[in-house]
Amino acid sequence: MLGGINNQLFFKSLSGFLVVAVLALILRWAFSGNKSLIEKNKKIGFEEDYGLLKVASSPKNHIEGEIMRQKLLAVGIKATLSQTRTGPKILVFEEDLKIAKATLSSNN
Repeated sequence: MLGGINNQLFFKSLSGFLVVAVLALILRWAFSGNKSLIEKNKKIGFEEDYGLLKVASSPKNHIEGEIMRQKLLAVGIKATLSQTRTGPKILVFEEDLKIAKATLSSNN
C-alpha cells in the first residue's frame, strides 16, 4: 500500500502531477521558437518580389514616399512604402493601382 488505505486516490493525484509536467514540456517546446534577441538583416528585394503588390510610384526618398503613402491612406487606398533594390517604392494592390496613380499624379 503506497498511499495508505486508499491507493486509488494516491495514483489519481500522482497522475495529475504527471499531466501538468507533460503539458509544461509541450508548452515550453511550442513557445521556444526564436531565441535570438538580435534583429536579423532586412532582405531587400526587387519590385517583382512583393507578390500581389504593384508599384504605384517611385519617390526620391522615404520622406517623400511617406507623404505619398499618407495621401493614399486618406482616400482609402492601402499602401506600403518599401525599400527595393532600385530605391523606395509605393506599393498597392493591383485593383487599386489605377486609382492610386491618378491620386498621386493629381496631388503633385
